[in-house]
Amino acid sequence: MIHPRLIGRMIHINWVLVNHGLDEIVLKTHLFRPLRFTAILSPNFWWKKDHGPRGVRIRCALEDLGPIFVKFGQALSTRRDLLPDDIAEELVKLQDKVPSFPGAEARAIIEQQLGQSVSKAFAKFDEAPLASASVAQVHPAILTTGEEVVVKVLRPDVEKRIRSDVALLYALASLTQRFWGDAQRLRPVEIVAEFERTILDELDLSREAGNAAELRRNFENSEMIYIPKIYWEWTREKILVMERIYGIPVGDIEQLKKQNVDLKVMAHRGVEIFFTQVFRDNFFHADMHPGNIFVTPEAKYIAVDFGIVGSLTTLDQHYLAENFIAFFNRNYRRVAELHIESGWVAKDARVEEVESVIRTVCEPIFEKPIGEISFGNLLLKLFQAARRFDGQIQPQLVLFQKTLLNIEGLGMELYPQLNLWDTAKPFLEKWYKERVGIKATFDRIREQLPDISEKLPEMPDLAYRALANAANGKLSTPYQSEDLRRIENQLQINHRRIIAVISGSAFIISASIIFALDGYAPTMIYNAPYLSWIMGGVGIMLVYGAWRAD
Repeated sequence: MIHPRLIGRMIHINWVLVNHGLDEIVLKTHLFRPLRFTAILSPNFWWKKDHGPRGVRIRCALEDLGPIFVKFGQALSTRRDLLPDDIAEELVKLQDKVPSFPGAEARAIIEQQLGQSVSKAFAKFDEAPLASASVAQVHPAILTTGEEVVVKVLRPDVEKRIRSDVALLYALASLTQRFWGDAQRLRPVEIVAEFERTILDELDLSREAGNAAELRRNFENSEMIYIPKIYWEWTREKILVMERIYGIPVGDIEQLKKQNVDLKVMAHRGVEIFFTQVFRDNFFHADMHPGNIFVTPEAKYIAVDFGIVGSLTTLDQHYLAENFIAFFNRNYRRVAELHIESGWVAKDARVEEVESVIRTVCEPIFEKPIGEISFGNLLLKLFQAARRFDGQIQPQLVLFQKTLLNIEGLGMELYPQLNLWDTAKPFLEKWYKERVGIKATFDRIREQLPDISEKLPEMPDLAYRALANAANGKLSTPYQSEDLRRIENQLQINHRRIIAVISGSAFIISASIIFALDGYAPTMIYNAPYLSWIMGGVGIMLVYGAWRAD
């Protein structure tokens, strides 16, 4: 049952929509169709007040409804190709032009967080904000040591408003899950939980500062992107002090052209930066709307606002990379196999049927420039097709998909002729080779050798107990989660490869130990060097054979 407070919030949402002349949205909502006759009770039905253009009305309504609705508008604003021009132009303003709160309140928050006056903390502080967004606003300042900075200040009572709306989303998700047959595939409650975790993390500015520091380390000395410096001494939970940067907003295409910025280079770099963050670092900026990205005349990106970041599990990262590579190579059968292996579609689905559906959806867009395709439509068609095979939404991939759509929208704005396949394919192939190739296997063995050496004395006893339990029928692996089931299924599929890799690694490690101990009297082994070379060769052959196996 929905809490009365949540019912009150729903009524307030509809009142705001009506107040901005958006009665048609309320009355066309499926939930309110039986109540359309109540339109005669709306003042707008009798007095057609001019509320202004529809784009302005929609933007103002989202601003009045609060942070979650503003974020929804921001997400839409990155896909101008999907919106009428008048609405797109207005929603862009939600990226950094949301109505600000008074500078005096910002000053009070800063002083409360720092425990000292603003005049003591900063040589100069401007109460007029540079930009204002859904969760915080930014003020220019100068430190007492002379550095130009910006001070990001959390909006008063923003957490209370967000928690209220998240509670409403949970209630609606629960109702959806209860009364809609397709809800099991959509997993609405899990999606809301993922969204809640993400947006509540954004309310801790010290966490955002940590995200910025991590991204700055990952791209230190990069020619493609610059991450501003964080001033930790002045950063707290509700305020963040960061180096002030100067650049051209990435959405200002006319200004970029006036500055002779190479838009083709910008588009290519945007794709490379995204895939580098996702696959090399497994830590990506997940709020890449144009309000958070600036550009230098040298075609170098500058990123700000690191409240939302994403990462993937090792399994999802692996499956995504393989999916992309198989797709780029038009190997639709492998794409189908990966979807089944990963659990993204039902385990009992026929590979041939899944392959046929994926080919039908993907083949028409292959090798087209980004200006002629839409990943949004592609993902929608793939999801609709997946209904046949009980395909489920993957909540842990929502941030990745959202960011990919943002990147696509940005690429369309900068350079519509960009060939995404030619840009991304070499990077992914190189990454995949480095992660799963024979060199990567040896690198992991070398990294783990100290731990293996430390645990080596325990291995004979552990092996004896495992073999004794297996002989007595006592060896079992209890299932504790869906993830373990997925891992176990994957191990069954690849058990021969794993056994070969383990055996080969054991030979290589043993060869290394024998070679290292050669000459020590207590452990003298006849022809130790030759024996170690033979064992090492056998190990390499086993590992290489496993790597080359289908």
